[in-house]
Amino acid sequence: MSRTPSDTITWGMMLRKLPTIAKAIPRVVKGMKAANVKDPTQPCGLGWTFEQATLRNPDGLALLQDEVALTYTQANQWANRIAHHLTAQGIRKGDVVAVFIENRPELLVTILAVAKAGAVSALLNTAQTRDTLAHSLNLVAPAAIVVGEELLAVYSAVRERVSIDASRTWFIADQHTFSQPGISPEGFINLMTASLDSPVENPASSQQVFFDDTCFYIYTSGTTGLPKAGVFKHGRWMRSSASFGLIALNMRPDDVVYCTLPLYHATGLCVCWGSAIRGASAFAIRRKFSASQFWRDVRKYRATTLGYVGELCRYLVDQPASSDDRMHSVTKMIGNGLRPGAWGEFKTRFGVVHICELYAASDGNIGFSNILNFDNTIGFSLMKWELVAYDHDTGTPTRNAQGWMTKVGKRVQGLLLAKIDDKAPLDGYTDPQKTAKVVLHDVFEKGDRYFNTGDLLRNIGFGHAQFVDRLGDTYRWKGENVSTTEVENILLQHPHIAEAVAYGVEICNTNGRAGMAAITPAESLATLDFSELLAFARQQMPAYAVPLFLRVKVKMETTGTFKYQKTRLKDEAFDPGKTGDDPVYAWLPGTQTYVRVCEQVLADIHAGKYRY
Repeated sequence: MSRTPSDTITWGMMLRKLPTIAKAIPRVVKGMKAANVKDPTQPCGLGWTFEQATLRNPDGLALLQDEVALTYTQANQWANRIAHHLTAQGIRKGDVVAVFIENRPELLVTILAVAKAGAVSALLNTAQTRDTLAHSLNLVAPAAIVVGEELLAVYSAVRERVSIDASRTWFIADQHTFSQPGISPEGFINLMTASLDSPVENPASSQQVFFDDTCFYIYTSGTTGLPKAGVFKHGRWMRSSASFGLIALNMRPDDVVYCTLPLYHATGLCVCWGSAIRGASAFAIRRKFSASQFWRDVRKYRATTLGYVGELCRYLVDQPASSDDRMHSVTKMIGNGLRPGAWGEFKTRFGVVHICELYAASDGNIGFSNILNFDNTIGFSLMKWELVAYDHDTGTPTRNAQGWMTKVGKRVQGLLLAKIDDKAPLDGYTDPQKTAKVVLHDVFEKGDRYFNTGDLLRNIGFGHAQFVDRLGDTYRWKGENVSTTEVENILLQHPHIAEAVAYGVEICNTNGRAGMAAITPAESLATLDFSELLAFARQQMPAYAVPLFLRVKVKMETTGTFKYQKTRLKDEAFDPGKTGDDPVYAWLPGTQTYVRVCEQVLADIHAGKYRY
């Protein structure tokens, strides 16, 4: 796939950043000191950092949603009451408390209380139901659960499949329970009412939490199978919140972070909320993302900082332009997945000065961030990392004749490996066998260990990297490796395509996987000229990367963090008998347009009538 010249960071570009670098050095030093807690007896973690923020900014706003506005003192005392009650009910250090609440202040205060008690929050995905939800719960054997009223019916459907004592099955009403605890249904205990008379002082247990203690279990999305529970320790909370809040964003008490991302995932909870806490800043949240209400909320909360994922930004760009587009106080944003094609457009239209694109995974040990504010990069990492050659068919890194892995050159895509050491430990999963699968041994020398991220990156100079794709999302066709991300970026430049998801599918009697894309028209199917669309694709990308099949969808299914459900799309491929109401089109060899795939066309493809 082609690259633009701006993808490479040059000496000239770095020299122009020297004033920024000089200005950033003091806070980088401060941030690194705060991030690297090494004393095993030093209190640290979520509860400790929130208490420190409360000391710095006791009367400053901490949590905002709709008409709710809580100061740091109010939020801290609220969490303290809950933490004291949890302890009184027998919750001990290391116990797991499942948390099943949608985005609202009660979710964050509950997680904070659990951390202060020294227990572990299992952050259940609020979109999960039935078998998946029961699996996620039983995976971590919780000693207790806290359920929001909005998810009561969902939990009740699996309650008999989970061994949690009724005395520790807590309920939180779907209202502002700081002042109005509400009434619990039968069989549940109202956590807010039960903790109402508990002490407001910081519990002693929050001083007994250390860097190697587990803070959360964060679940993988489960798009390729049942979710796994990733371990997120308090030491990692210190590294994450300091790296992003202090070093990358330089958060201060007068900052306000606006976040619509689900708070059961690390980007919303650890990056966005963690950054706010590090700066003793306000954290404004919304129950669910709304493109039409986004900038209205930003102005209402006087937000200075946004949390994002790439698709969220594209939804905002797709909204009709308005004279109010730059009427806000936002100067910086942090998140991941912003496509190069949308980067410049978003920055120009909405006037955001600093896009701090990051790379991290809740189950990994490395993070990158775009501290120096270059375009189209995830920035650099202070951890040790390498990009290595890999076998495209198996996805495994290759080894040379001596048994060592091979590093790739600059501007060449490779598989990202992160060194596991005292500076960057790997917390892994609750299942040791799953952790073992992602650890590589004897990579460049005897005894070294690296985390296999499963992601493809490109080194674009001066330690900066560019995300290319998930390893499983690339495919090989005509002897060439095709990045689905880059195909999607090009298709999204077409004026009549609103969404695009690229993936590889198998064709009988061919090698590799042919390109296919699910697309959502900007207006309607009738607006798509398939001859023109094919000509556009052939002009913009190499012949081997042009999708041979298109699937037209009215709406694209996504996870809570806007990840596309590619596994299902791959399985259904180009068979109209499996794609339901979605029409499928094929570019047949020797033709100049995409044609509708009917049973006869499908049969001809399977019979080898067309020479691909």
